[in-house]
Amino acid sequence: MSTQLSFDLPARAALGRDDFFISPSNALAVAMIDTPDTWSNGKLLLIGPKGSGKTHLAHVWAAQSGARIISALTLQEDDVPDLLRTPLVIEDIDQITKDHALETALFHLHNLAQAEGRALLFTAKFQPQHWGLTLPDLASRLQAIQTATLEAPDDTLLTAVLMKLFADRQLNPAPDVIPFLALRIDRSFAAAQQVVVALDKAALDAGRAITRAFASAALDKIREDSAHSDAQQE
Repeated sequence: MSTQLSFDLPARAALGRDDFFISPSNALAVAMIDTPDTWSNGKLLLIGPKGSGKTHLAHVWAAQSGARIISALTLQEDDVPDLLRTPLVIEDIDQITKDHALETALFHLHNLAQAEGRALLFTAKFQPQHWGLTLPDLASRLQAIQTATLEAPDDTLLTAVLMKLFADRQLNPAPDVIPFLALRIDRSFAAAQQVVVALDKAALDAGRAITRAFASAALDKIREDSAHSDAQQE
């Protein structure tokens, strides 16, 4: 029997304003992104778990404002003046903790942006007080920034997230698959991403369409693998 070759091609996420589904769990954050003139001192910290839409909203604001988007891990102090020629998005800002050079660069960038009136949008998974920053002056400045939080998805948003994740991977599951999954996976963005990635790989490996029966079997396999991993760690 021949085996179908599978290729781990990257999914292309749709990041336009019309591609972002608004629900009660993210409506406030979307409203803040749409009204940057209301940000205190021209800065906003967007907080939410992985997959919650932080990057998507960052791209929406960047398109509206002409901002550049960079990773916090690429910050260098010498680049600060050039970075602030435009509004700026700094993603995953919580990852710089305990790196003195990165914290120092961010401190100077924050101060120069304040002096020059440049708008800044930051993204992070947690509130600043949980980051473990080692520069007290930086910690106090970041803790004072206005925040907008992307909450855990409600039923409607979880369904929309699953639809978008399948679409980003150019997958077309049977009509009853998404409602079936939405009722059975954990109510989190991470769980939605995990199941769609697993179904994509399983469907490629098996050369099968994604039906409800196929999705059910894949869920059983995910749970089995998770239980085995947990048992090994005990």
